[in-house]
Amino acid sequence: MILVLRALGVGDLATAVPALRALRTAHPDQELTLAAPGWLAPLVELIGGVDRLVDAPGLGPLHWSGPAPDLAVNLHGRGPQSHHTLTATRPGRLLAFANTDAGHHDGPPWRPDEHEVDRWCRLLAWYGIPADRTDLALTRPPVGALPAGATIVHPGAKAPHRRWPPERFATVARHLTSTGHRVVVTGNAAEVPLARHVARLAGLPERAVLAGRTDLHDLATLVAHARLLVSGDTGIAHLATAYRTPSVVLFGPASPAQWGPPPDRPCHDVLWRGPCDGGRADGVPHPALAALDVPDVLAAVERVERRAPVPAPARSPEWLPVG
Repeated sequence: MILVLRALGVGDLATAVPALRALRTAHPDQELTLAAPGWLAPLVELIGGVDRLVDAPGLGPLHWSGPAPDLAVNLHGRGPQSHHTLTATRPGRLLAFANTDAGHHDGPPWRPDEHEVDRWCRLLAWYGIPADRTDLALTRPPVGALPAGATIVHPGAKAPHRRWPPERFATVARHLTSTGHRVVVTGNAAEVPLARHVARLAGLPERAVLAGRTDLHDLATLVAHARLLVSGDTGIAHLATAYRTPSVVLFGPASPAQWGPPPDRPCHDVLWRGPCDGGRADGVPHPALAALDVPDVLAAVERVERRAPVPAPARSPEWLPVG
């Protein structure tokens, strides 16, 4: 049995897909167990190849009652804590980056500026397991009752300093609506007030606010069938990468060289004015984000739409604005 640790969020799991697929290919007859937050289960199903999910909301002792795994794989971080989490299960072998503080001298050295996808592919390659860093696709769910061809504006992010000002998101949403886009505003339950604020400023009706109304499976479905995504560097941007949905992603403070979509894909456009210092105060966007203005984003939208085909016109459920 193989135990893999990735106790992080949506974007983190999406960037580990090539490594997970490589482990599945290298060990087709072994049970593959993923230790990750339980709420990510819908995304795990869209990855495929994972036999069991063990809820791991963060680092710490795993609720592990099964036999010791034959192989434990640290796709979580450099250690030492993540190493200790896995070694506590007494695996036959640990695949992880070298970390003397964890007593683990096997494995390649950690590179702090490496792209997150390449990081885990390189780890496995060091142990003789080839991984394809382009293998990022997720299963595309049927659209069902969700709108196909919507343009998604996603103003939220986990940390306030990673959020572009809502007034600028609203201006972008208003412009897109005026040019024929059917705009919806997404976010998690905690971001409902932010999404409603953006929608009001943009002149969108309440029914255009999908924040708090979509679970993770619904959000993935919405992105998979969307016309366009405009967002910051957060989990939904990685869903757009997985489905090759045209996207404009605003970066700050992290560089797209570490977290961005593949640079050779014309359907994605990334914006970054870094590196910059500061921007850690609550509610204050990072300077690399604050330096991006509305014309920058609208120009990126135009570039993406020139390079990527526009999907068929969206169906118009009752709650979706049509113009």
